[in-house]
Amino acid sequence: MRGNVMCLGIVGYGGMGSWHGDLIQRIDELMVKGVYDINPQRGELAKEQGFLSYHSLEELLSDEEIDIVLVSTPNDLHKPIAIQAMRAGRHVVSEKPVTLSSADLEEMIQVSKETGRLFTVHQNRRWDEDFLTVKKIYDERLLGNVFRIESRVHGSRGIPGDWRQEKEHGGGMVLDWGVHLLDQILMMVPGRLSRVYATLTNVTNTLVDDGFTAELTFENGIQALIEVGTSNFISLPRWYVLGQDGTAVIEDWDLSGRIVRAIGHDEKDITPVITAAGLTKTMAPRREDTIHTQELPIVRSDIRDFYRNVCAAVMGREEPKVQLPEVMRVMKLMEAVFESARTGTAVTFES
Repeated sequence: MRGNVMCLGIVGYGGMGSWHGDLIQRIDELMVKGVYDINPQRGELAKEQGFLSYHSLEELLSDEEIDIVLVSTPNDLHKPIAIQAMRAGRHVVSEKPVTLSSADLEEMIQVSKETGRLFTVHQNRRWDEDFLTVKKIYDERLLGNVFRIESRVHGSRGIPGDWRQEKEHGGGMVLDWGVHLLDQILMMVPGRLSRVYATLTNVTNTLVDDGFTAELTFENGIQALIEVGTSNFISLPRWYVLGQDGTAVIEDWDLSGRIVRAIGHDEKDITPVITAAGLTKTMAPRREDTIHTQELPIVRSDIRDFYRNVCAAVMGREEPKVQLPEVMRVMKLMEAVFESARTGTAVTFES
């Protein structure tokens, strides 16, 4: 620690590690002191950013000024590095997924308890503004009783050509994106989750899943569809939410979308839709005088609040915003997704 500013060391200075470095430079309470990466070129890049470049993990952990260690390595290395850092007296922030199994996570939690060190996970997409906007729509019942939520992320480039393609390193889209989308839906819908049914895809990669679909049923009756695809050349909406009184859609990361609500149910004069093979009143559009279209209630956020909270939690002033029982619940849900896909059956969860 330097004065009132905490010092953080980054282990793994790839894409996410360097993103964290840039972010922390805009946080008054925290500074990056140094970086360790097994690739010497990444160490040189860290020096160009004004950080120290340690020659080993042990050298970083022996630096008495380091308060917090960020672990942003391939997923299979999170556990041993986090445990070593906590046993060296350092607080730990792990990139997601925190590790590869709930059993591994339990070991990490136990070390946190034994050492008294803060251990949390960078579930950064809790700060995504599309998620926070949908959560506001849900919490404030802007659609009446919500009965279905669809959350999707679609791309068309397959899995990146790095360790994310390799099973032993924790690759695949369930661990890469499912960890976010499943966490978001569990943070949004209160209560127990009773049923999970999932399928995986292997369109461009046979070693790990390059996409998945998970159908979740909550005890309160809400159905959630979570989908990740990497071979989708036409993307479906990021969010599609159905309630008894209306529908909301968010198309993409730019937060384009709308809410359409019913303002009247007395439709006596329905004009049928005429198709090539007949007509239908059931699927005819509503009259304009019975619906109201409105803008999304956009919720803004500041991702720096994650690290501000970490610093406050280390000082004992706040509880961590990302709690370990929440992280464990997501880990077990990902395991249920894999089990359902393996067996081809629905899996009972939390009931």
